[in-house]
Amino acid sequence: MEAFSIAAVRQRLQRWFEARLPLTDTVTLTQRTVYILPTRPGLMLLVTLLVLLVASINFQLNLGYLLTFLLAGTALVGMHVCHATLRGLAMNLIAPSAHYAGATTAFDIKLTNNRRSVRHGIGLSLLNPQEVNAKKGTERHWAWTDVPAQGSSTVQIAFAPRQRGLHRLPALTAETRFPLGTFRVWTVWRPAAQVMVYPAPELNPPPLPPGEPRAQGAGSASRAQSSGEFDGVRGYRRGDPMKNVLWKKAAKADDQAGGLVVRDTQQAERHELWLDIRQAGPLDLEHRLSRLCAWVLQTDRLGLRYGLRLPTLEIRPDSGEAHKRRCLEALATC
Repeated sequence: MEAFSIAAVRQRLQRWFEARLPLTDTVTLTQRTVYILPTRPGLMLLVTLLVLLVASINFQLNLGYLLTFLLAGTALVGMHVCHATLRGLAMNLIAPSAHYAGATTAFDIKLTNNRRSVRHGIGLSLLNPQEVNAKKGTERHWAWTDVPAQGSSTVQIAFAPRQRGLHRLPALTAETRFPLGTFRVWTVWRPAAQVMVYPAPELNPPPLPPGEPRAQGAGSASRAQSSGEFDGVRGYRRGDPMKNVLWKKAAKADDQAGGLVVRDTQQAERHELWLDIRQAGPLDLEHRLSRLCAWVLQTDRLGLRYGLRLPTLEIRPDSGEAHKRRCLEALATC
């Protein structure tokens, strides 16, 4: 019970400390943002120095004094070198691109050194990997690098978001123990960048829903009968213009027309393809969004115009990369 209370208090203090940090994608470490404490080897060195000092005083050993103060001076110089390794370092985060749920979010951090000496042994990692990774019990992994004099170096950090949606990048920490390992110098950084995580597409989705007749005046015709594919696509016929051929689907088609399919412009003018969440089957929300995601990717590969209907949003039929990205973002934040 006592250990649990100490852990809870520690987490509260850490969250309070993180909340006070500004959100920024570029940071230059200063005296106020770099912290230092002795490591376990450093504490053992301190105990050793105290024992040597007491023994030298008791036995009046001049060489003992020399060794004691030589080691103490070395540790003192190492403390200043260790602190200076991080102080003045500039860090710039390169925001990650959107990806699908289940994949790892990887982003790059560029470290810039403006001074004339090399900065050795700098490591970066997630501050709390157990809280931001989908897998439980995740250990902290460090990315180590040396930053050349008046140069830059890039390291890559990764984490696995627990679910779809718009996620802020987790807090990061950078540290060094160079040169002696007797002191640990670190800093905490809260990036402002966010990453969009789309739903994971269904591996083997059913055929696309049938096209809906376009509205004619005040009324509208009933829905077209389902044919397994959107009616705006048909097999290639002799005399069809080659510009209407869907080359991306030609490799997957195996009909009698030589594997070629074309856009049926007459049908496309009369029907619209709508990807409606109500047509995604009697599944839970996450499975239906996964199926809609697969349909969006499939229709985009075919080069079709399509719209998206969600409970709180309707996106009019369109095509292209921008339209696909808008639909995927709507599915991610639904």
